[in-house]
Amino acid sequence: MARIEPFNVSNHLLDQPDKLQEQAWQDGYLFFRGLIDADSIYNLRLDFLGICHRHGWAKGGDALMDGIRVGGPFMEGDDGYWPVLDEFQCLESFHAFAHHPAVLDMLDKLFGEKTLVHPRNIGRIMFPENTKYTTPAHQDFIHIRGTEETYTAWIPLGGCPKDMGGLIVLAGSHRGGIYPVKPAFGAGGLGIDTAPLETEGLCWAGTDYEVGDALFFHSHTVHKALPNQSPDRIRLSVDYRYQGCSKPVTEGSLLPHFNRMPWDEIYTSWKSTQYQYYWNAFDLNRV
Repeated sequence: MARIEPFNVSNHLLDQPDKLQEQAWQDGYLFFRGLIDADSIYNLRLDFLGICHRHGWAKGGDALMDGIRVGGPFMEGDDGYWPVLDEFQCLESFHAFAHHPAVLDMLDKLFGEKTLVHPRNIGRIMFPENTKYTTPAHQDFIHIRGTEETYTAWIPLGGCPKDMGGLIVLAGSHRGGIYPVKPAFGAGGLGIDTAPLETEGLCWAGTDYEVGDALFFHSHTVHKALPNQSPDRIRLSVDYRYQGCSKPVTEGSLLPHFNRMPWDEIYTSWKSTQYQYYWNAFDLNRV
C-alpha cells in the first residue's frame, strides 16, 4: 500500500466560496473537521446499531454504541444482508441526515446555487475479517451519471481510525477523466488499476476520522476504502450524493438505493413529510 498523505482541511474556507471552489478543483475533494454536530452523528449511529442488534449482528445493552460485532462477516449481496439494508432504507433519520444544515450550507457555496440532495442514500456496514470485499478503487460517476459535478459525501458514524477502514482518495485524479474499469469484489463491483496513476505522481490522502468529520469528493475522484482490521468493531458510514439543482440528473439517482421497495413503502412510518418527494419541488433537468 502506497503512503497516505494527510487530507487538506478546508474549515477555514467555509466563508470563502471562491477559495472553497478552487480547493475542490485542485484536490478533487474537500475535508472538514467537526462539520457535523456530535449529537446528530450519535443519534443516527444509535438507530443503525439498533437494527444491527435486532438482527444479531451487534452486541446490545451497554455495549450497543461500541458497535461490537456478533458473528459475520456479513456483506452486501448476502441473503441475510437485505433485511438489514431494507430497515436502514426505511429510517427517517437516515434520509433526514443528508439534509444537515451545515452540509447544505457548505454545498450551496461550492455549487454557487441551491443544492439538490439525491435521495438515493447508502448506508454501509463493514465487518472486520472481510478484507477481500473491501470497497475497491473506483470513480462514482459511472454509477451516478447525470452531471459530472456531483459530489459524494462520506461520513463515518463515529470515530474511524485508519485500521477500521476509513475512506481515502487519490488527490487530483478527477482531472484525468474516466479511467478503464475491471470487475472487482466489494461495493459497486468495478475497480480501477491505480498503479499507473501513482507512478504519475498522484498521492493517496486520508486521515483518522473523528466524530463529526466529513469528506466530500468529485464524481471523477478515484477513492477506495481501507480494510477494517479491528478485531471486533463494525464500521458504520453513510454515502450521500449532491449536485447543483440546475444540473442534469438521472432518474436512477431519484430512486432508493437498490430500488427494492417504492418510496411510499419507505415513508410508511415517517412522522414528517418534510423530506418526502422533496426533489419534485425543483424544476429538474432529468436525463
